[in-house]
Amino acid sequence: MDVDFGEDGLVPAVAQDADSGEVLMLAYVSPEALDRTRETGEAHYYSRSREELWHKGGSSGHTQAVREVRVDCDADTLLYLVDQNVGACHTGHRSCFHRTIDGENVGERVFDPDEVY
Repeated sequence: MDVDFGEDGLVPAVAQDADSGEVLMLAYVSPEALDRTRETGEAHYYSRSREELWHKGGSSGHTQAVREVRVDCDADTLLYLVDQNVGACHTGHRSCFHRTIDGENVGERVFDPDEVY
């Protein structure tokens, strides 16, 4: 299936726990990142701030084994169904969605980022 990478060459990708359905993070994917994900079975994204390919967990060891990649109805968003190793968020939480809009912490902290980064 062709993915519509748009003018900037990127599409958003939601990483979701393949077993629980928990949404872990949102990142962006380039054609190269998608190719690397499919080749290796581990999630790769494109870092817009660093402007480079990013292997999720490459430095921390908190990798995402990708079970399946799905494409939305417009072919402009991806869903990675993953097995998350430890936490997905650089803050130490399992999910990047660990706060409510009012600032209440609702997510579990699973590692100390000072010990990892």
